[in-house]
Amino acid sequence: MTISIIVPCYNEEEVINMTNTRLASVLDKMDLQSEIIYINDGSSDKTSSILSTFADEDSRIRVLSFSRNFGHQAAVSAGLQYCKGDAAIIIDADLQDPPELFPEMIRLWREGNEVVYGQRLSRKGESGFKKWSAKMFYRTINRLSDIKLPLDTGDFRLVDRIVIDAFNNLPERDKYIRGLFAWLGFRQTPISYNRDERAAGETKYPLKKMIKFASNGIIAFSRKPLEIALQMGIVTLLISLGLTVYTFISYFLRPMTIVPGWASTLLVILFLGSVQLLSTGVLGKYIGRIYDETKGRPEYIISHDSDSSSSK
Repeated sequence: MTISIIVPCYNEEEVINMTNTRLASVLDKMDLQSEIIYINDGSSDKTSSILSTFADEDSRIRVLSFSRNFGHQAAVSAGLQYCKGDAAIIIDADLQDPPELFPEMIRLWREGNEVVYGQRLSRKGESGFKKWSAKMFYRTINRLSDIKLPLDTGDFRLVDRIVIDAFNNLPERDKYIRGLFAWLGFRQTPISYNRDERAAGETKYPLKKMIKFASNGIIAFSRKPLEIALQMGIVTLLISLGLTVYTFISYFLRPMTIVPGWASTLLVILFLGSVQLLSTGVLGKYIGRIYDETKGRPEYIISHDSDSSSSK
């Protein structure tokens, strides 16, 4: 029995030594074979050279280096494509998710659960805004999506080989991975824990990336924004018809009344224009997603694989 540990890395030179030490310590205590796959997501610091040293010193370690920064979700996808284990555990390099939970996750897996996902009870070291926005995001996407995603979860999880193979067969490229695991189904169970603050370094998910990530998740798992745009269009059409009737009645009943009307006209134009722009923007997001998928470009490009004898 082999367990694969998948660790996406982007500019993690400040923490990666601690990460490797803790991973090795946990795996050394476990009675099973293991491999650690580090995915270097186009790091511009010393992460790449440090990971190469790890691979030279420990035969369990494999390093996949991207030709540039393709993003966290692409790095996780690469790890799942290249892992050889009977199950894989996805964990970030920042040590916010504790490797010490591996034995309990494996126990739950051996009991027949095909996905064991980490569910956060608390989030240390994060601002109130980030905690609130994350909470609102998970609840919003559950309201919008036909697939119910577990609340307060990330990518930290164990997945069985049957789930990995099913995931690898999905053709889409711009993935929202935690949503796809929920969509795949299988027998899933949570494991609760308190999330620590970063052991070192800075977050690789500033507000701009978080907004893009949230937008991608909603677009990937819901058509309701399109339905909302349609409903807003119907409402504004009814309002416009009502204003038209009111204008004609006013004209015939009070033909001599001087009513400038510039303010109400301006408000109507602005209201209708904003709805049209909003609807166009929503459509543009979905059309852009279709465009990206039809190009058929690979999700990532690997420039170097420390296990040069293997290929996918």
